Amino acid sequence: MATQQQLQVQKVKNPGLVSCNGSPTKDEKEEDMSRSALALFRAKEEEIEKKKVEVRDKVFAQLGRVEEATRRLSEIREELETLADPLRKDVSVVRKKIDTLNKELKPLGLTCQRKEREYKEALEAFNDKNKEKAQWVSKLMELVSESEKMRMKKLEELSKNVELLQ
Repeated sequence: MATQQQLQVQKVKNPGLVSCNGSPTKDEKEEDMSRSALALFRAKEEEIEKKKVEVRDKVFAQLGRVEEATRRLSEIREELETLADPLRKDVSVVRKKIDTLNKELKPLGLTCQRKEREYKEALEAFNDKNKEKAQWVSKLMELVSESEKMRMKKLEELSKNVELLQ
């Protein structure tokens, strides 16, 4: 087999050999066909290699664009996160403060309700006592008035008695 390859190599190197009668021999025709097949094969290989290089270049260009887009998207995401972070922190602080105030307000609200209830009860008791006082003051005024009338009547009787004695 190695000898056949060597012969083919020699035939390729010496393509100008012709037979004794001046016309190409059967071997030479086969050799010409082999050379043309080999040339065709090499041309196809070169075409395939060119296509392969073109596709590889297109793939690398596309990868470059994808990497650039990925980098830009990453930057945009980071910018969004930096925008969201301060707001998120501020919102968190405000919510915690509101929760703390709600916890403080709950007992204060209960105290306020209790104090309102106590105030209403005290006000009602005050008003009741005030009414009772007004009734007693009214009663006192009646008694004082009646007492004055009786004293005046008594004084008039005494005055008449004194006048009669004179």
